Amino acid sequence: MPEERLPAADEHDEPDGGSKRTSNIVAKISQIADEHLTVVRNISTGLAIAGIIVLARSIKLITKFGAAADIPARFIERNVSLRGKIHHVKDNSIELEHVPITVPGISPLLRERQSKALLVVRLAGVELTEDGQMWLKQQLKPAEVVWFKLIRRESNALDCLVFVNRGGLFRDVCLNEELLRQGLGRTVPAAGLPHGSRLFWRVHRRLLRAEGKAEKAGRGLWKRPTLWEQMSDSLDRFKVTGLLKRLLKRT
Repeated sequence: MPEERLPAADEHDEPDGGSKRTSNIVAKISQIADEHLTVVRNISTGLAIAGIIVLARSIKLITKFGAAADIPARFIERNVSLRGKIHHVKDNSIELEHVPITVPGISPLLRERQSKALLVVRLAGVELTEDGQMWLKQQLKPAEVVWFKLIRRESNALDCLVFVNRGGLFRDVCLNEELLRQGLGRTVPAAGLPHGSRLFWRVHRRLLRAEGKAEKAGRGLWKRPTLWEQMSDSLDRFKVTGLLKRLLKRT
C-alpha cells in the first residue's frame, strides 16, 4: 500500500503569522514614538519652564523691587535677605538697586519690564556719628554688591542688617556691627523686631557686644584722652580761670 504523506506545514499558519503581525505593530508604535519624541520633550520642557515661572512669580523670587512698598509684607515678617548693588551712600542711608535671583532664559525676558528705581536702606540698630557716615562712604563703592536682611519698613525706607564680602567665601562682614566695633556709632533699639523674639535678642546682643569692644578699646567716640591731653586741658582751664579772676579784680 502506498505510504500516506502528511500535509506539509504551511509557513503562513496562524501562530507564526500572529507573531509577525504583533511585531509589526510594535515596530510602528516605536517608530511613531521616536518621530514625536522631540515634540514630547519640548512639551515637557515648556511645562517645566511654565511651572518655574508661576512658582517664582508667586513667591516673588525673580521680581525686582524698586520701592520699599513693593516688597511683600511676608518678606519683612520673615526677615528675608535680599541682594543689592550700591549706587549712592548718603549720610544715614544707602541707595541700592535690588538684584533679584536670576533664572537662565527667563530673567532676560522680564528685564525690560522691571523697575529701575532704587531702594533706600538704613542700618538697623545703629545711630551713626559724622565719622561713621564718612567711614561708610569710604567703605562702600558704587556697583559693589551687598546683602541686606529686612528688619522693618518705614515709609519709603528699609531698616536692615547689611552684609558685605571682605575677602573670601565666608568673610561676610555685618556693617552694623563693624561700625559699632570701630566706635563710629551708638546702639539704638532696632525698631520692627518684636521685643520677645529670638531675633531681637540675638541682634541686640551682637550689636551691644560690638559696641562694648569699642568702648573697652577706647575707639572712636569712646576714645579716652591721653595723659598729655589731660594735662593740656587742665592747663587751659587754669589759664581761663586765672584770666577770669584778674578781670573780676579790675571790676
